[in-house]
Amino acid sequence: MDWDKLRIFHAVADAGSLTHAGDVLHLSQSAVSRQIRGLEEALNTNLFHRHARGLILTEQGELLFDATRAMSKRLDAASARIRDSEEEVFGELRVTCATGFGTLWLAPRLPALYAKFPDLKIDLMLEERVLDLPMREADVAIRMKEPSQADLIRKRLMSVRMRLYATPEYLRANGTPQVIEDMVNFRLICQSPSAAQVSAGAALIAQLMAHPSRSTFTVNNYFGVLQAVLNHLGIGLLPDYVTEDFPHLVRVLPDLDSADVPVFLAYPEELRQSRRVAAFRDFVVEEIFNYRRNRRDGQTTGS
Repeated sequence: MDWDKLRIFHAVADAGSLTHAGDVLHLSQSAVSRQIRGLEEALNTNLFHRHARGLILTEQGELLFDATRAMSKRLDAASARIRDSEEEVFGELRVTCATGFGTLWLAPRLPALYAKFPDLKIDLMLEERVLDLPMREADVAIRMKEPSQADLIRKRLMSVRMRLYATPEYLRANGTPQVIEDMVNFRLICQSPSAAQVSAGAALIAQLMAHPSRSTFTVNNYFGVLQAVLNHLGIGLLPDYVTEDFPHLVRVLPDLDSADVPVFLAYPEELRQSRRVAAFRDFVVEEIFNYRRNRRDGQTTGS
């Protein structure tokens, strides 16, 4: 097949329009149309259904688009590796992370990374869905469980536990529960049981809701839970790492916590030599070391 025609086909399939693809490719609509017609003639098949609102891929077009999409991702990876052969760290790094960890732990620490590498461009994708790293949906992932995909370099960073926290103001106004059965008299703030979350957190929520609270507030991520707790709405189930940045929060029912939630950093084997990935990996590892040291020092001071 003609590589140039495949490139134009990919742009048209991605845009769903000859005009929009022409804008991206800096070609006229007629030039794009000729290339698509030539590719269809070479393959002896129709790749698109034409209609008033644009173009829809035929079954044969979908097959070809799957192939060009994979080619595009591989070319992006090769381009990234070539750029990473330079000594300086620069360019885009796509990082995927769970919403809670990304907003509450990672994002507040990124100024230190940008101070060291000001030309870095981080695209932080916060979602619970596991993105496909080998297919280059992201360059690096921080996940709340060990990745199962093959051909990934992975490093366990730390373990997290879910615990109950409240502000001193809320506890002064409402009292402090002494046993889990007391939670019926307090407002529980947590993720909705139906929300995507780590299984250890869901298990602890189920345990708490076995003793129905008089009032609850549920939200679909831990950032929302934290904001509600900070505004004295109730007692919230939060990951234990929030206490470093919000040390005034009081742990409630200190004997109650979840099972360990492992935190892993992972990236594709083909990005092993990437300077951007290495810079991000080393930064996260150093921040984890500092976080652990601060927790140890805090526990020693507290004892």
